Amino acid sequence: MASTLLEETRQAHDDIERLERLIVKDFAMQQATAHKDKLLQSHRVRQMLDSIQERSTKLIRIYDDEDGARKEEIAQLRLGGSENVFSNFYERLKEVREYHRKFPDDDLTEAENDEALLQEQPAVPFSGEEAMGRFLDLHESFQTFINSKFGKQIDYFTYVSSVTDFGSIPRAQKLSKQYRDYLGGLVGYLESFHERTQPLAQLSKQYEKLEADFSERWQAGGVEGWEDRGEGSHAADGAATGALDLDAFDSADELEMLGAERLKEALQALGLKCGGTLRQRAERLMLTKGKRLEDLDKSLFAKGAAPAALQSEAERERQAAAARAVALLEAKAAKLCEMLSSVLEDTKGRIEKKQAQTYEELLAEQQEAEEEAAAADESDEEDEFIYNPLKLPLGWDGKPIPYWLYKLHGLNLEFKCEICGGASYWGRRAFERHFREWRHENGMRALGITNSKAFYEVTSIADAVALWKTMQEKGQVASAATGGAAEEEVEDEAGNVYSRKTYEDLKRQGLV
Repeated sequence: MASTLLEETRQAHDDIERLERLIVKDFAMQQATAHKDKLLQSHRVRQMLDSIQERSTKLIRIYDDEDGARKEEIAQLRLGGSENVFSNFYERLKEVREYHRKFPDDDLTEAENDEALLQEQPAVPFSGEEAMGRFLDLHESFQTFINSKFGKQIDYFTYVSSVTDFGSIPRAQKLSKQYRDYLGGLVGYLESFHERTQPLAQLSKQYEKLEADFSERWQAGGVEGWEDRGEGSHAADGAATGALDLDAFDSADELEMLGAERLKEALQALGLKCGGTLRQRAERLMLTKGKRLEDLDKSLFAKGAAPAALQSEAERERQAAAARAVALLEAKAAKLCEMLSSVLEDTKGRIEKKQAQTYEELLAEQQEAEEEAAAADESDEEDEFIYNPLKLPLGWDGKPIPYWLYKLHGLNLEFKCEICGGASYWGRRAFERHFREWRHENGMRALGITNSKAFYEVTSIADAVALWKTMQEKGQVASAATGGAAEEEVEDEAGNVYSRKTYEDLKRQGLV
């Protein structure tokens, strides 16, 4: 019934309080232990927090009152004894009646049912390789890496182990668009995985701290691999990645003997163009002998790889901005991998395990995972609350037996046996059976009485002692003892059970 701003304000505050109570109830009443349950609970709470933020934004907009509507509505309520008080009252009454005429089934006095929100199963998209957020799926980035100019041919395990090893990539390749796109895709996937597995974590705050620290280190030249802030030449970088000592060569013919790939590495190390035939590469490399890079023709350098002295001011600024963007992406990727270090280690362990498994073992593992998922669903059904106010016994299906069956078997009748230490037996069948059980046998033995059919239905110690004395006086003890011995059960070495009389007869005959 939010036809006025005041009603919208009240409704928004009520929704915020209700959602806060739901979050507390979700954490307090449902202690999630399994990985899937924790993940779904976190996403439920995240959805509630998003709803709270949405309503809070709406309240801020109402309280700012930029159009003055809220102030005007409050002024109408303060008319007091003016002539318009009755007209305003009837207008609002008309709005209320009109609302209930449109929505006759809307009961505003009934509390909302929040159980559906607590039992909600949010849809969280995960690939099969990710296994509900337990492992990383870096296959797309891996394919991009091995098929790019800056990458190399390695296996998937080596790539995952060295995914943040950016120092092995030459500077000229780092400033390429292909490398920036690769880093952007890698960071985007890691951000998506982090949000899907840790929805309550605040990644934006981590980024704020990271960017502030990165800016300070960038200005001071403390970013590893980018100490010159992207403005220096590639000579230092080339020395580390395989530049040739040209003093040992006298002509381009001698350089050709090294091969096209080795010359390509040397040209890339100096930031020079590395295309063309073997002869062209050797001649281009020979031009650098005895010269500084700044003295070479600008056309010999690859795009964005020319020394700073040969670049214009606009080119240097553009290259510095591109270098800073690439370095920041590398820092973000390293930070995300650090935050997901446990998942990264589990991923490497899973890769090693899968590489050592046969096809049959992979199928068996998949089938086992499906069975575990089915068993988890069944356990959830078993853990549901069973309404049993009459405390009826449970049947084979784990549910209370029908009340008529409970009465039919007399399970509502209690029988106590003093000889058994005051134990209670519910139902006539259980009571009759207990006379042959170990508890009653021990009780009779403790009283010095031989248990026999004569003491059937005797539960009082006084009655049992009195009956025993009577039997002794009448000479029935021997017969009772004989009967008791006949009823006593014994077991042979093979595990066969006989009465004592039968066992003694078979033993005398040598059959046992």
